[in-house]
Amino acid sequence: MFILSATPSSTFSISTATAHRVSLSFSSSCSSYIAASSLCSLSVRFGVRRPVFPCLSHCLNMRAMAEIVRDKESTDKNVAHAASSPEERRNEPSLSRTFLHASSEEELLAGIRKEREAGKLPPTIALGMEVLYHNYKTAVFESGNPRADEIVLSNMTVALDRMFSDVEEPFDFSPYHKALREPFDYYLFGQNYIRPLVDFRNSYVGNISLFYEMEEKLQQGHNIVLMSNHQTEADPAVIALLLEATNPSIAERMTYVAGDRVLIDPLCKPFSMGRNLICVYSKKHMNDVPKLVEMKRKANTRSLKEMALLLRGGSQIIWIAPSGGRDRPYPQTQEWYPAPFDASSVDNMRRLAEHSGTPGHIYPLAILCHDIMPPPPHVEKEIGEERVISFHGVGVSVAPGINFSEISAACENPEEQAKEAYTQALYNSVTEQYNVLKSAIHGKQGLQASIPDVSLSQPWNS
Repeated sequence: MFILSATPSSTFSISTATAHRVSLSFSSSCSSYIAASSLCSLSVRFGVRRPVFPCLSHCLNMRAMAEIVRDKESTDKNVAHAASSPEERRNEPSLSRTFLHASSEEELLAGIRKEREAGKLPPTIALGMEVLYHNYKTAVFESGNPRADEIVLSNMTVALDRMFSDVEEPFDFSPYHKALREPFDYYLFGQNYIRPLVDFRNSYVGNISLFYEMEEKLQQGHNIVLMSNHQTEADPAVIALLLEATNPSIAERMTYVAGDRVLIDPLCKPFSMGRNLICVYSKKHMNDVPKLVEMKRKANTRSLKEMALLLRGGSQIIWIAPSGGRDRPYPQTQEWYPAPFDASSVDNMRRLAEHSGTPGHIYPLAILCHDIMPPPPHVEKEIGEERVISFHGVGVSVAPGINFSEISAACENPEEQAKEAYTQALYNSVTEQYNVLKSAIHGKQGLQASIPDVSLSQPWNS
């Protein structure tokens, strides 16, 4: 659910020389210090200000909750405990225990009203939490899971507590945010929250062999960049869930270029905290508040430097949506297609990868998951969109890497045409893959929707 709204750093504008300077301007000791100090500051802040995550009042730990949420016994596997015992967590001081003691829907919703009336929850956030509860409940019950009531109560108790906790003590994201996995595992929390929304019987992965290829390249120290369309705030969880049976390490180590909106919306932040992020201000919202434009540009420059440091170290896998935001249906037809890629965003990311001093590969990736959490019909300036949620099939597919030099060599005037031609080649591949996923899921063709360039599978059934 609204885990991330990853938007590209299309506000970055860099030349080859700039990218080269960025990649060379930090010594290896400096880069180690920056990464270590960033992680240290997060760990210290989290350990002191944000207590370990309290679990359900009826003593469900994260292992038990994960088992409840899973649709099939065959997918059950051991997962690490997310925190200390429920008794210890309930005895922690400082933060409210309102939602942790709820043992029913009535008590959970009463908790929202209680905190709103006490002035601890702003009315707009309280309303958003209540709407979220009902929409999530409806979607989970659509799945037909016989334990739907347990899943809703346990997952929403966790989610509402984390959201309210952030209202009480807001978490601040660094330009490079490392997923918080302890003392509470925010990554696992996000996975377990989205899992019951995915209809795995009608979900598919395209070209699974290429994900194994990417794993090998990462092990060799190479960098991977995924140029992708972007559909929902749940994209990262969907990718991770579909690769869970075969390539879990790819999803866990992936870094997402994320827009600022999911870093400030209390209903999004707990999910964002479980992902590796390069935090940027999206081009679409750069001018929402004119007096903040310069601050946003400077922040994006800092994020650019963090990206360069990451790539210089190698073995990085970066996800970016060069469209600048989520896909939306065409107004005339209401049909969904990947939004066009911004050539400057593609070129900036390519330059960073090329000038990192480490071998890099750029793959086009397509994702189809808008049904489980469609964005608002139009781009909204205000924070706090309503989350519409459904139970539905989803899909992700990747195609072979596309080499810029090969595209450039085929252009009559490379200086003027190569950037656009390369962007179009990536976009065309994403669109082709998306159409295959669409035929499989919406067209009900299933595995038969495969074409020579896109071979579909359901690896969780293997």
